[in-house]
Amino acid sequence: MKQQKYGTFTSEQQDVLRSIRTSRILLPVLLGVGAVSYLLWRQFDPVEFAAISWTTHTYLWMGIAVFLFVLWHLMYSLRLYVLSNGAFGWWKCIELIFIWEFASAVSPSAVGGSTVAFFILAQEKLPVAKTTMIVLYTIMLDGFFFIFTIPILYLLFGGTIMRPDAANIADTGGWAFYFVTAYAVMTTYSLFFYYGIFVNPGQLKRILAFFTRLPILRRYHKSAIKLGNDMIVASAELKAQRFGLHFTAALSTFIIWTLRFLILNACIVAFVDTIPLDFSTQFELYARLEMMFLIFLFSPTPGGTGIIELLFGGFLSDYIVSPTLATVVSLFWRLLTYYFYLLAGVIIIPNWIRKILNERRRQRESAVSQRS
Repeated sequence: MKQQKYGTFTSEQQDVLRSIRTSRILLPVLLGVGAVSYLLWRQFDPVEFAAISWTTHTYLWMGIAVFLFVLWHLMYSLRLYVLSNGAFGWWKCIELIFIWEFASAVSPSAVGGSTVAFFILAQEKLPVAKTTMIVLYTIMLDGFFFIFTIPILYLLFGGTIMRPDAANIADTGGWAFYFVTAYAVMTTYSLFFYYGIFVNPGQLKRILAFFTRLPILRRYHKSAIKLGNDMIVASAELKAQRFGLHFTAALSTFIIWTLRFLILNACIVAFVDTIPLDFSTQFELYARLEMMFLIFLFSPTPGGTGIIELLFGGFLSDYIVSPTLATVVSLFWRLLTYYFYLLAGVIIIPNWIRKILNERRRQRESAVSQRS
């Protein structure tokens, strides 16, 4: 029998709470430390490390990377504020994004933190329809960012967005398979959510119900029915919104993801001062980073940790020639955009759960006093 540590929650809600317990940081930290330790053992060169110039240029671009990271978090919070129609205050949105990102950081990249997002928004007394709409709509918007921008980047730069000497995707060897698979999966589930939210959610529910009656998929039947119902609820909620909400949500999504890659642009420029700062060079580097992220997005490890550190230098070998320097850049980038959320989660989540439990206790005591 499961320990009822969170006795006021349902069994399903307790499972979600366990998925964001702060002890979950142990695995990604071990994977990350293990990957970095391996790289330092195999590739670290004291001479190359000593040659790193800790100049004003370095600190300036490190500061720019931090600024872009803060701006990225604020834009993420703004999207939540807009989609909730102001139901959450600005500071509450910032707090909830910390929790959301922590959930993504301790979950496999292919899974993400959508289940936790449903839970945390529901605990903040947001109506079910609004909660469902926010989570499903953001999944769809994030997917469409890649669907639309990757082909544009490929048309502009060709196969060099994956490897410097590649004329086309076929020249990238095994990475072509990973790219095509990742892009196909992203396109499939994004169009799936688009159809379910904007076109015909009822029909999608019937399709899901039909296929999950097959013996091999029967165990997913209840989950499929719930997803179909969520699509219907989200569709009705979105159709009631004004065009301004959709425009702002789409624009903020574009800015969020653009900033996410520009942060890494700044990290690389900070340590590699030989990279030209002209728009063309930086845009091509940005394209490489977006392609790299798309492939890593379906990593089986929490937040892609371990895998990203190991493959980072290979993807950017023409920009960061030194393997030692590549390890330093990837470590700074991951400390800023990944491990920071693990640390923040350890501080924020226990306090957030404590507030929820206290609120529930007060509600029970109030109900008891009213009955007596």
